Amino acid sequence: MQAETAALWLAGIGVVGLACQWLAWRLKLPAILYLLLAGLLVGPVSGLLQPEQLLGDLLFPMVSLAVAVILFEGSLTLNFREIRGVSNTVWSIVTVGAVVSWGLTSSATHYLLGFDWPLALLFGSLTVVTGPTVIVPLLRTVRPSTRLANILRWEGILIDPLGALFVVMVYEFIVSSSETHSLIVLAWILLIGLGIGIVSGQLLATVLRRGWLPEYLQPFAVLTMVLGVFALSNHLEHESGLLTVTVMGMWIANARGVDIKHILHFKEHLTILFITGLFILLAARIKADDFATLGISALLLFVFIQLVSRPASIFIATLRSSLSFKEKSFLAWVAPRGIVAASISSLFAIKLDSLGMSEAALLVPLTFMVIIGTVVLQSASARPMAVALGLAEPAPKGFLIIGANDVARTLALAISKYDCRVMLTDSNWDYIRQARMAGLEHYYGNPVSSHADEYLNLIGIGHVVALSPDRYFNIMACMHFMNDFSDKRIFCLYDQASSASSNGDKHAVSEDYKGLPFLGSSVSYKKLASLINQGAEVRHTKLSDNYTYADYRQTHAANFVLPLFVVDGNGRVQICHNSDHFAPKVGETVVSLIKEQTAENKVSESKAT
Repeated sequence: MQAETAALWLAGIGVVGLACQWLAWRLKLPAILYLLLAGLLVGPVSGLLQPEQLLGDLLFPMVSLAVAVILFEGSLTLNFREIRGVSNTVWSIVTVGAVVSWGLTSSATHYLLGFDWPLALLFGSLTVVTGPTVIVPLLRTVRPSTRLANILRWEGILIDPLGALFVVMVYEFIVSSSETHSLIVLAWILLIGLGIGIVSGQLLATVLRRGWLPEYLQPFAVLTMVLGVFALSNHLEHESGLLTVTVMGMWIANARGVDIKHILHFKEHLTILFITGLFILLAARIKADDFATLGISALLLFVFIQLVSRPASIFIATLRSSLSFKEKSFLAWVAPRGIVAASISSLFAIKLDSLGMSEAALLVPLTFMVIIGTVVLQSASARPMAVALGLAEPAPKGFLIIGANDVARTLALAISKYDCRVMLTDSNWDYIRQARMAGLEHYYGNPVSSHADEYLNLIGIGHVVALSPDRYFNIMACMHFMNDFSDKRIFCLYDQASSASSNGDKHAVSEDYKGLPFLGSSVSYKKLASLINQGAEVRHTKLSDNYTYADYRQTHAANFVLPLFVVDGNGRVQICHNSDHFAPKVGETVVSLIKEQTAENKVSESKAT
């Protein structure tokens, strides 16, 4: 293939991949579904893309390195200090449940499709892994009860790296068993994989901890080291590289005193790039005859996985849990497969085929069929099933507050009194520490980052209030969440009057992009912070027939009163966004920020305003 034609195809793959990622973002479905479908369309369906002709001998090395980075990035998320509070039910599902599912699926693969036991065991291990990239978008659409959503979310987070490590170990066993001295080969694979992984992880952790590299070079250094140790391990012992990078990632994730946030963000962006191109190329490699070869047996296997393997694993793993039968039934239905299964199956198929296992070529279409089938089926049926079982959460009433400063914490503490979930998010550790001391739920990081897209738990959240001191960041955050929440449920602290007067109307942001103004367009962060620092208090007053809102205003006529929100008779919090039209009714609770006015502070109050 000519260089110009190859460049055109590579650019075209990028454009198609971007369209798939955007479509997934708009429709709130896993991007892997659209990437695989796009690959099938340009590959076996139309015959336009031939990856072997496009990349030639570079195809296998590129796939290997991309999978290594994907596994390393996944293992970086397994911080054991952060998952100590995970329930025993989740741990049981990702251990006992995974083993049960593995055994049943492997047996069905052997008997239904006639796969040899080693290949059947490998496929069974591939179908164990779900992952947050497919679970989180599904949960946002389905909105099951908080309890079930947390179980599924944590299962995806834990099974992603643990399942990947399990798959790699099964593969290493298969590869070593094909050698003359299988036990010796397996021992060398484990020794080199664990040894180089731990040593390289410790070395990299030391470099990062002691600041021997400037921050801007750290992501590049980590990527280089990942690719280097992967290649070195494979050179010393064939097929030990994947184990090395997985162990290395887990070691760094749990190293003390090492800040990996910026590295993790870089790896996330890089992983998106690799996944986008990799899955289109891998799906395009599938031949139409492969699906015909699988036949009806593959459909029977899919039905077995959906109706037997997953339910059996859940019901056995949750025997001693307090989950009801309906809750177990819902968990047994929802388990979409994702990135690890797709990427590793393709890589292993290429490697095993070179070892003489002809059936290995069927791993890819079989795995892709399970991925597409589970994502499509469960995306379409999970919400109706949750509703039918009475497990669907009503319209979420919780609040995501952008910022954890004094103003944000004051509002969060006031809202949390009404049995309403409140989540604070900030990149300032001092603010997060104070929120933690106040007993408030928090997320330490940027709420508009790719990490937050996967790990910011928005279960039960129905509103967004942007309260950071940076009004431009507030607007950006509101725009980011506009597609997840109605524009009537997004509130932005933004001094529009000040901005317009200084920059002109052409620099003002349209109301369509930043939701409703928090407490009115003239209230600024500086004003709120000043009131709180001067001793203003949040007071809760329930109105009645004998004490109406008119009486409330008359009582506080001499004080400075700033209404924050009202709680209606159903316990729902309604943020004040226009004080001129703020008219609470009898039976509702008015929550306001009130500062007692005295002759001494009237002058300073007017200046703060």
